[in-house]
Order: sequence, then structure tokens, then C-alpha cells
Amino acid sequence: MSRLTRRAFLKSTAVVTAGAALSARSWGQVSGANGDIRVAVAGINSRGKNLITEASRIPGVRVVALCDVDTAVLDAVAKGYPDAKKFVDFREMLAAPGIDVVAIATPNHQHALQAIWAMEAGKDVFLEKPVAHDIWEGQQIVAASAKYGRLVQAGTQSRSSTAIAEAIAWVRAGNFGKITLARALCYKRRTSLGKTTGPQAVPSTVNYDLWCGPAPLAPLRRSRFHYDWHWQWATGNGDVANQGNHQTDVALRFLGETALAPHVFTVGGRFGYVDDGQTPNTLISMLAYPTPLIIEVRGLGSKPDIYSNMAMGPGGSAGANTSAATMDSLQGMAIGNLIQCEGGYIAVPAVDYSLAQAYDRDGKLVKEFKGVEGHMANFIGAVRSRKAAELNAPVRQGCISGGLCHCSNISYLTGRGLRAGEIRERIQGNVPFIETFGRLNEHLAANGIDLTKDTATFGLPLTVEPKTERFTGSDAAPANALLRREYRKPFVVPQLA
Repeated sequence: MSRLTRRAFLKSTAVVTAGAALSARSWGQVSGANGDIRVAVAGINSRGKNLITEASRIPGVRVVALCDVDTAVLDAVAKGYPDAKKFVDFREMLAAPGIDVVAIATPNHQHALQAIWAMEAGKDVFLEKPVAHDIWEGQQIVAASAKYGRLVQAGTQSRSSTAIAEAIAWVRAGNFGKITLARALCYKRRTSLGKTTGPQAVPSTVNYDLWCGPAPLAPLRRSRFHYDWHWQWATGNGDVANQGNHQTDVALRFLGETALAPHVFTVGGRFGYVDDGQTPNTLISMLAYPTPLIIEVRGLGSKPDIYSNMAMGPGGSAGANTSAATMDSLQGMAIGNLIQCEGGYIAVPAVDYSLAQAYDRDGKLVKEFKGVEGHMANFIGAVRSRKAAELNAPVRQGCISGGLCHCSNISYLTGRGLRAGEIRERIQGNVPFIETFGRLNEHLAANGIDLTKDTATFGLPLTVEPKTERFTGSDAAPANALLRREYRKPFVVPQLA
């Protein structure tokens, strides 16, 4: 395998390799094939820490490089891994010798470009969800995997759950009859970001140019630098593509769907506070497969609490904008999945995906399924065997579950504000969505929000062509415009598909 010099890499926006894909023979010449797999982890403030731990526990795996644009984070985490080299610039890390695999847990807007760069440099990739910031980027990742012959595992770890696999097999064997509805629930408290009065200071330890990457180099408008990027469109995709991506993926496994839903529409809004956040903290999305899938996102508690308009301080840890407020639940579930069947339902709590439970129509527990395998270990096994079929979560499937979340956001962004009565008129005949909207009304009312006076965004009903992954129909233009973003040079995602 030809190696790039650091200088050659940094001269261009993408890595240039001598060969597109490694043959079986050339792979055997890479040290990771028969010896240790050498792993680099990028984005180590939150989920990346878990990936470091998971990789380190696998026999024959060494974490040899750590990368983060915040030197405070980098130095703190690196203390526990003194043999790992430290990098601030992702490109410099890729140009260094002795790396076989790159695990990427950076913010969403970096995923596609960094994954493609890594594949161009001859690395296999473990890519956190959502695998891309938009639908078009996902297509380019899949194309890069094929072009460069690299393996890419999506970070939807429920795909390595034996409990879920057994529950799916049990349902498909006819034990509960047909599936009638799949629900993906994300009732997860998210507090206000707070409202800034002007641009905020970027932490002195952060290389902000590298952090922004493909996104605009815009003034910072949030009080807490880390994690809260999830709730601003330039860098994040809201909770529907954060926690909700996991639950959407579980639902797809039960339904057996492997393409985008042909019809999508949403109702939602950012309710309960006025802050610097942009993404909806409340969203219900109808994904109209032959057996429908409904995503429900709630960021407010079951009633107002002291965190309703309070942002966590800059020193808060990643994920600290959750509170201990009482959350709503549906059939005992707040975060997880409910798979409704003719003869009962399957509950899959999103703790560690090691449990699935079957309840009959009277709510009696009739069977439990337990077990989960290591998601990173599955990836490393496929890296050794070079068999893409062994991946539990191939990136193409990650693009579908993430793409459904992106479709939901696109419907929301192209929608308009309506009151409850007007929304009901538009969803007549859609029995499961009418019921879901009714419960949403009750939830908002408990938080002092009256949709007979206030409005919710009724998302544009979208028709999707699954093969092209584009929207069709007379109203498709504004939606198609959101399939792809503009990029800031030199951080441009290449068009490969």
C-alpha cells in the first residue's frame, strides 16, 4: 500500500492514494491483517471516550492515535493512553503511519468528509450515527466505500443485539401475528440552551476553524460550546437524528425495510423556551411504509420544571443538558421501541439493547429475549476477515435510518405553522397519527402550551423516490434543496455518486 507523506496530504483537500482498493494480497501486507489492529479515534469528548474503551478491551487491538480540535479535551483523555499519539488536525493524523482503522465520533457535520478522507487514505471506518449530516453526504460515503474497498460500520449498536434479533425472528415466526405499527420513542429531557445577546467567545483551547470544517465559519451563538451543537442546523440534526436515530434503526429491523419511506410528514416545534437552539425539541413523524413507522421526540418533561428556561453552564459535561425531570411514557416506555402486533407488542428499552420483551394484548409479559454482542468487536472481526457481509451495521443501512431522520427534518423545515384544528383536518383518516397527535396535544398542554392559540409546524408532506432518494411532486423543490449543503473550502465533500 502506498503511503502518503504528511506534506502531500496537507497540500490538498482530500487524500490521494495510488490505488483505489486494496486487493486481498495487499491487505495481507498491512500489519493489522495478521497482527494488532491499530485504531485511531477522532472526537473524544463524549461518545469517542466510549469507543476508545471498547476498542481497548478487544484482544489484538491497540489505540494508537487520538484526535480532537480541543486540546483541553485531547490532553485530558490522552493521560489514560500515554502510548497514543495526539493530533488536533484530522488530516495530520491520517498522514501519520501505523493506523489501520479510524473511529469517528466528531460532530455530525464532520462525519462524511472525515470518513471519505479516511477511506481515501486506506483506512476502514467506524462511523457514529447519524453517519452523515444530510442524505446526499450518505450517498457519497457509500460510494467511497465501494470505490476504495474499505469497510464502514455505522455506530447503531443495536444492530449487534442478539436480544433484538431473537425477538424479530420470534415475531416473524408468527407468534404475535403481523406487525401493525412500529414506534420509535425519544422522550428525553433537553433543557434550554439559553439566549445569548451576541457572539460568544470560543474556548481558547479549541481550533475553531477545524471545528467548523465544512460548516460556515460563523460567530458562536450558544453559551456552552460542546454538545449543544446538536441543536443548531449547521452542525447538528436535533434529537430525531441523535437519540431518535437509534430507535428508528431498531424499528427498521423489525419492519425489514431497507430503503427510505415513500411518504413522510411531521408535526412539531421548539416549545417551552426561547433560546439559541434551532432544531425542534418536539416532533412526531409519520413514515408511511406499508406498515407505518412513527417517530416521537419529546424534549420537555411531563410538566414544567426548574430547567425549563435554564441553560447549563460552559463547564457542564457532554449531555449535561438533560435533567432528572419526570418524563412521559407510553406503555411504560420513554426511550426505546414499541412494535405493535396483532396479538400483542414487543418492547425494546434503549438502555444497552440487551433486552426485548413480548407482551400480549392484556399487557402480560409472555417472553423475554436477552443478549448483546460488542459492536466494535464485530467491526474489528470484519476488518480482520475482510468480509463486509460480517458487519452488523453496514453503512448503507446506517444511511437509511439516518436518512429517515433527515427526511423528517426536511418535512419540518419546509412546513408552516398551524393550530390544532387545522392540523386535525389534514390528518383525517390517518388513525395512528391522529392518536399520536392527540397525545402530543396533551403533553404540550401539561407544559402550558395551547395549540388552539399557539401553532405547531405542520411539515410539508413529502413523496420520496426510494431509488434516487429524491423528493417528487409539485412541492418537491424546496425539499430537494435541503438534500445537500454548501461547503466551505477546503472542507468540501467530494461527489462520488
